[in-house]
Amino acid sequence: MTVDIIYKDIETPDIRKLDVYRSKGGYGSLEKALKEMTPAQVVEEVKKAKLVGRGGAGFPTGLKWELVAKDTNTPKYIVANAEEGEPGTFKDRPILEQIPHRLLEGRAIAAYAVGAEVGVIVCRGEFMEPARICREAVAEAEAAGILGEKILGTDFTFRVWVYRTAGAYICGEETSLLEALEGKPGMPRIRPPFPVNSGLWAKPTALNNVETFSNVPNIILEGACLLYTSD
Repeated sequence: MTVDIIYKDIETPDIRKLDVYRSKGGYGSLEKALKEMTPAQVVEEVKKAKLVGRGGAGFPTGLKWELVAKDTNTPKYIVANAEEGEPGTFKDRPILEQIPHRLLEGRAIAAYAVGAEVGVIVCRGEFMEPARICREAVAEAEAAGILGEKILGTDFTFRVWVYRTAGAYICGEETSLLEALEGKPGMPRIRPPFPVNSGLWAKPTALNNVETFSNVPNIILEGACLLYTSD
């Protein structure tokens, strides 16, 4: 079960802090990806692992990243859907509040795989505390050279910012979320074009659920033998 892998260290005191997360092997997957793998190899590993979108649609994550990576239009973006507006649904909130660095690590790996330098975590308007915690995690990672320029001593650059929507239920739908992120009313776009080619600011965008990104570090560290599925 992917949930067991994502939450394996969640009961560790202060795991949301960078030093504690790193003491548990955190950001080792990002370092492996940056220093031992090509972007294409990262995409292939995610494809082999059969990771699919955990927001409900179940689209193959590796295929989505491959489409973004192959698009020659730039800049490219990484967007995490943390809107979670479905009534009674809180599967992403523990990740945001307790293990935000796992989300950040997965997103940084995704950015490396597709060639993006900017990422956004989009939270529902009511998620004031999760957004605050994520901003603190971003600041910690930037101060440690894990986000920002020349990450972990490489030439890779990736910056992250956190955005809260007005809390509209419809913003859980990916194109409505992108509209809201651009400062427009959160209304669905006509598709095609799809976000992989024309997403945020009409640029190639890898938009995935919080849980989807949070699975990525273990896939890279342990390999596709984990065989993630939608079950």
